[in-house]
Amino acid sequence: MKALVIVDVQYDFLPGGALAVPNGDEIIPLINELQSYADLVVATQDWHPAGHKSFASAHEGKKVFEQIELEGLEQVLWPDHCVQGTKGAEFSPELHMNHVEAIFRKGMEHGIDSYSGFYDNGHRKATGMGAYLKGRGVTEIWLCGLASDYCVYFTALDGLELGFKTTLIEDASRPIDAASFEFKKEHLLSKGGQIGQAKKILLKM
Repeated sequence: MKALVIVDVQYDFLPGGALAVPNGDEIIPLINELQSYADLVVATQDWHPAGHKSFASAHEGKKVFEQIELEGLEQVLWPDHCVQGTKGAEFSPELHMNHVEAIFRKGMEHGIDSYSGFYDNGHRKATGMGAYLKGRGVTEIWLCGLASDYCVYFTALDGLELGFKTTLIEDASRPIDAASFEFKKEHLLSKGGQIGQAKKILLKM
C-alpha cells in the first residue's frame, strides 16, 4: 500500500497568508493529480491554539524568525499562523479533498511546536498518523506540501524512522528557504529517503 501524505496546504502558508511559502499555490494542481495514483490519501493540518509559544508575539521583545529555546529544543519564532478556527488554518479551496481519508492535526500543544505530521518536535506525543497508516497496511509514503524544508522534511524523517519507504515529492512541495532545503535533501537521502518528481511519476502511470 502506498499513501500520499499532503502536508499543511493551508491558507496561511499560501501567497497572502501569514507565513506564506514562496509560490506555494503552484503545487496544488500536481497534488490533485497525484491523489489518483496513491492507494490512500491523508493530510496534515497545522492547528495552533491562540498564543502558541512558537509565535513571536508570545514572547515580549522577540521578533519573527528569531531563535530561542523552547521546552529544551531550538525554536524558530514564527508569525501567528494557522490558529484554530481561523480562515488561515483552513485548507486551500483549490485542494481536492474528496480522496482524503483522514486529517491529522498537529501543533495543538501550547508549549511545543510540531513540524512533523507524526510527532511533536520533542517526540513526546504521536499524532496517530503512523499507527493509522500501518493499520491500513501502508508500507510506502509519498510526501508533498508546505513547506518542504520544515514540515514536509521532518515528516519524511519520522516516516523513515517508523519504517516506511519514504519519498519527498520535490515538485509538489515548496520550501521557505531554498538554500536550506538543499542541505536537508542531502540529509534525507543519507538517511535512506528518496527525492521524487511528480511529473515523472505521472508520466509512468
